[in-house]
Amino acid sequence: MSTDQEQKPEVTAASGFPKVTHKESWLEIVKTIVYALLIAGVVRTFIFQPFNIPSGSMEDTLLVGDYLFVSKTAYGYSKHSFPFSLAPFSGRIFGSSPERGDIIVFKLPADNSTDYIKRVIGLPGDRIQVTNGVVYLNGKPLHRDQIDASIEFLDGMEKYVVHYRETLPNGRSYEVLASAPDNPLNNTGVFVVPEGHYFMMGDNRDNSADSRSPSSGVGYVPAENLVGKAEIIFFSTDGSAHIWEIWQWPFAIRYGRIGNLLG
Repeated sequence: MSTDQEQKPEVTAASGFPKVTHKESWLEIVKTIVYALLIAGVVRTFIFQPFNIPSGSMEDTLLVGDYLFVSKTAYGYSKHSFPFSLAPFSGRIFGSSPERGDIIVFKLPADNSTDYIKRVIGLPGDRIQVTNGVVYLNGKPLHRDQIDASIEFLDGMEKYVVHYRETLPNGRSYEVLASAPDNPLNNTGVFVVPEGHYFMMGDNRDNSADSRSPSSGVGYVPAENLVGKAEIIFFSTDGSAHIWEIWQWPFAIRYGRIGNLLG
């Protein structure tokens, strides 16, 4: 018998094409999955990373149940840009500086592993003080206008909440909440932001562990700890539907928040 005949692939009578074995089809599936995971890993590490909001420290800008994309290219890369902070270098490469008002995901300085999200209020060299809830930046109060005030269910309980529109010197403005005038963080000493660090605050001023409280583990945030800039909300749910309540999913989605850009 000819060896050439033995090496020819099997051909089906119906199609005339070589028959694909069960082993070959599984190999193609595995290769496709591996390629997809590699591409997703590259995108997550170097371009965009998804995060979800688990707490109310940034209300009303960000709500519990919001899902957002964070730009990894905004400030360059540090070891914390990589999974488990395993990159073998220090500092930042291709780095650029944040602007006041940016919403940033960063690694908690106390452990360099927990993800936090806050707004940049102070840049290196800035002097910051809070007096009666008003933020003073380099000796001047940030302008704020009251939007409204009402009894709301906030942070798990009913509170009298005042909404303000706060504006930074660069023109960036955003809504902040005040709900506890006697909060010690509403009256602080003067903070002087060290070189290479940033001063972060939550928009929900009376329910935020941030740079006003060094004992919270935040304090001044090193540039190396910046993970990326929050850019857009791509999904949001109010948490009213359990995972198995498929019929309730459409009613739990906050459709009006999807696609919101973050400034």
